[in-house]
This record gives sequence, structure tokens and C-alpha cells, in this order.
Amino acid sequence: MADHNHSTSAGSTGPFQTTTLEITTGSREVALDITDRCAAFLDERAPGRDGLLNIFVPHATAGIAVLETGSGSDDDFLATLRELLPADDRWRHRHGSPGHGRDHVVPGLVAPHATLPVLGGQLALGVWQSVVLIDTNGDNPRRTVRLSFLG
Repeated sequence: MADHNHSTSAGSTGPFQTTTLEITTGSREVALDITDRCAAFLDERAPGRDGLLNIFVPHATAGIAVLETGSGSDDDFLATLRELLPADDRWRHRHGSPGHGRDHVVPGLVAPHATLPVLGGQLALGVWQSVVLIDTNGDNPRRTVRLSFLG
């Protein structure tokens, strides 16, 4: 469903590490679990270290959520966004597909970033928590996600 390529913009040592992921989300709304990609980045760049991982989506129509996946919660989240923000003609922002204006409101509800604790090189998430890319914009099937570790 999604692909990614790492492109490094910082060295492999030092207190600040960063990389970008290029992810294909497709033409439908998606709640895509990227926890494994965050963990792989930390394994490579911050083994055994404590610090903070910032996940940032530099797009006006996508966000990052920390929520449970796989039990239907991710689908429930997207359904909630559909109920709160219907894809109809009420939106003033009118370019793109019908109802696309709602996609530009999503980052007001789902921030385009999250900063999470890292302990011993591992994300300090709760048992059921995952890092999820929320993308409701079918007009833009490619997303960039920047991962930055400070520690």
C-alpha cells in the first residue's frame, strides 16, 4: 500500500539526527501506521539513546496521530473525520476534487507533527499506541514525513 525511501540530511553521529520518508498513500483516505519506520530510524540513528523523536508532515492536508490500530480504531478515526468534515460543497477552499476543502481543515484537528519520548533507543509508546499518518487527500498520493531525533 505504501512505499518509502530514506534520504539522509544529517550525519549518523551527534545529538540531532534526521531523515525523510517518501510515502505513497494512494487516492483514498488512509490512517497508515508508520511506527515500524520510526523504530527502524531509531535503531539506525539512536541505538540505546534517550531523547525525543519528532515526526513532521510538511503538507497542508495531512497529520500525525498517536492511536490504536488494527482493532478498528483507525477506521473509526477516519469515519469520525468524515462525519465532522463531510466532503461536500460547504467549503470555501474549492480547488481539487469535490469537498477537498475539508482536507485543508484536517491539520487543525490532527496536528502535522508529534513529539514522542525515546528511552534506550525505543519509542516510549503505550501498549496499544501507534504512530499513524492521517491523509484524507486523495488528490495527493505522495507524502513526505520527516523524522528527527534529538538526544
